[in-house]
Amino acid sequence: MALKTYNPTTPGRRGMTSQDNSQITTKKPMRSLLTVKKKHSGRNNQGRITVRHHGGGVRQFYRVVNFNLPEGTKATIEHIEYDPNRSARIARIQAEDGSYHYILAAQGMRQGQKIVSGKEAPIETGNRLMLKDIPVGSTIHAIELTPGRGAQMVRSAGNSAQLVAKEGEYAQVRLPSGEVRMIKLECTASLGSLSNEQHQNIKWGKAGRNRKRGIRPSVRGVVMNAADHPHGGGDGGRHGIGGGKNHGAAPKTPWGQKTLGYKTRRRKSTTKFIIRTRHQAKRK
Repeated sequence: MALKTYNPTTPGRRGMTSQDNSQITTKKPMRSLLTVKKKHSGRNNQGRITVRHHGGGVRQFYRVVNFNLPEGTKATIEHIEYDPNRSARIARIQAEDGSYHYILAAQGMRQGQKIVSGKEAPIETGNRLMLKDIPVGSTIHAIELTPGRGAQMVRSAGNSAQLVAKEGEYAQVRLPSGEVRMIKLECTASLGSLSNEQHQNIKWGKAGRNRKRGIRPSVRGVVMNAADHPHGGGDGGRHGIGGGKNHGAAPKTPWGQKTLGYKTRRRKSTTKFIIRTRHQAKRK
């Protein structure tokens, strides 16, 4: 899937690219699978901003995506649709009982294709099986971590994981980050890699497009005063991160918390399932 380019008719259009929507078959979502999406502009339930630089943007409805298709589901793809809430495309499917669902669309999905969930499903793109029923070496996405909970990993555009081994009660899966992790064989996953693989290469071109996405302007710490940010200050001219006597110090948030190299992992209880960390993968 190629990106759509524009002629440089204005400064904002020079170098701008956007998604190629040729895979999308309809612009009209199913109303019964929509819910109202309220904007919180980065604020928590106390009204305090906990995520900065969020606010505004175009009005959106949330598409209710089914990350846990019941076993034995047989359905037909009716449409491939755009979802403003995620980077990958979604597929509208109709099951044999007449019910409709949204699922993540894999690369290569098409209208009229049959989708099957369960151990009887053939090894084809888009079908959903338990890891124990998927051949070693297969490309997978939308992976469960807990049996029956639904897909939690590998859900963004263009991503895929690889089933590298099966041993005992666990499968070994290589994730997009390079991490190799053990996952129970009873967990399910979908076959293939996710759609819209060029998403990460989009050049937004101008600030207005980011504002429509709900992203507000941000000011760099190095251009602030020393009283306002750890990166600020620096008498006598411009400096790198830290500025002045802090030149060369580790990057920090406005409140002094380290931002690079600072370990943020909290659930230490799951470390035993990680065979190879993403950091080890980068050093090779």
